[in-house]
Amino acid sequence: MSIKNVRLEVMQFLEKNVDSYVDQYLIPVEKIWQPSDFLPNSEGDTFFEEVKELREIAKDLPYDFWVTLVGDTITEEALPTYESWLMDVEGIDNVERNGWSKWIRQWTSEENRHGDLLNKYLYLSGRVNMREVEMTTQHLISDGFDIGTGRDPYKNFVYTSFQELATYVSHNRVAQMAKKYGDNKLSKMCKMIAGDEMRHHHAYSEFVSAIFKVDPSEMMIAFQYMMKQKIVMPAHFLRESGEKISTAFEQFSDSAQRIGVYTAADYIDIMQKLMTRWEIDKITGLTDEAEKARDYLMKLPARMTRISERMTIPQESHIFKWVEPARL
Repeated sequence: MSIKNVRLEVMQFLEKNVDSYVDQYLIPVEKIWQPSDFLPNSEGDTFFEEVKELREIAKDLPYDFWVTLVGDTITEEALPTYESWLMDVEGIDNVERNGWSKWIRQWTSEENRHGDLLNKYLYLSGRVNMREVEMTTQHLISDGFDIGTGRDPYKNFVYTSFQELATYVSHNRVAQMAKKYGDNKLSKMCKMIAGDEMRHHHAYSEFVSAIFKVDPSEMMIAFQYMMKQKIVMPAHFLRESGEKISTAFEQFSDSAQRIGVYTAADYIDIMQKLMTRWEIDKITGLTDEAEKARDYLMKLPARMTRISERMTIPQESHIFKWVEPARL
């Protein structure tokens, strides 16, 4: 049987558990928070006073913080790209609306609230050029992405396990910094988003754990493949208006690293957490190729730590069109 057919058979075997995954890791629409729960109430008599307060507090947030928050927002708002990509993965059938496509639709519906909330906050803050933000978002959706997984569910679930934990780290750090600067409402918003991301991380990690039980060698090789080529962020094709895809994502990443929102050390820590979660060192019955893949994985965190120690981050902030210093 071909590798592709084995993947499909495993996905069909695990599909019987999708409803329990939905119940365990997703929250019904009527019970989960909505963006309006954390924003000034546009129906209330105090709306303008609430907006004024939001704008006053936002004045104290520094430049790299705004760049990071805008970049996080744009990443969240490019959700159509992520859903369309995952719907095309082997074993996920949106035409027949199988269990896996149900998961993707409901996961997407939860993720969609994140961009809605952050976009409205940015708009009300008066601190960013929303037209530039909107053009970058449109470019990012139009350009799509290539995360190196193809249609392989094993590789895609490694990617989502990693990426959901990375977005948890980013949103949680932004929440901590917002609180430090006195913006308790923004802090609560980002904390709630981070909570969703952690819950979704646990779900995708569970999918990988289940695959390790039935197809350990191929799952190990897929994990090694993704770590060897490195996890690229969803917004790696980020660009500003009038620009080509070039260095904008690196410049955004530099801002995030300068203020400690998401760093090379975090990348290595996430990789180590996944290896611990999946008990990579304890899996038995591997083929020779899979054993070599495991050996590579076990040595990788230390190797990447040595590389990261030699990295230098530019001290000067790149001036993005999204955030004009004169507005701050």
